[in-house]
Amino acid sequence: MNLDPDRLARTLLSDMPDALIVADAAGAIRFWNAGAERLFGFTNVEAIGQSLDIIIPERLRARHWAGYDATMRSGHSRYGAGEILAVPAVRKDGARVSVEFTVIPLHDASGAMEGIAAIMRDATTRYDQVRALQKEIAALKASA
Repeated sequence: MNLDPDRLARTLLSDMPDALIVADAAGAIRFWNAGAERLFGFTNVEAIGQSLDIIIPERLRARHWAGYDATMRSGHSRYGAGEILAVPAVRKDGARVSVEFTVIPLHDASGAMEGIAAIMRDATTRYDQVRALQKEIAALKASA
């Protein structure tokens, strides 16, 4: 087997089942793969060039942008070491989803931040199951 590394990378990035989103330093989407289309409902054409606000619930935007801007200024993200984050997000149709993701800070040749890549997965079903179990446990404790 003779795999062309460039073709392999393009295929993995474009077709992986998880969402891969790359945003520049200003928070504009620059890469949006098929997994992101499935998860969020926006096509590549609809998403590229848009602000990350298209997937961030309105009530969380101020907090998101404060952290994002601090990361762009400092060049460091407290989430850049592979920590899995879980946050609510919003789909094109307005439905709320729970996503788990990791981020990869992107630096230019001089070391300055030029953006962030995020690999995201839909965790809505598992999150809903955990919430239901927590309610069940609380009800059992209250009745004991």
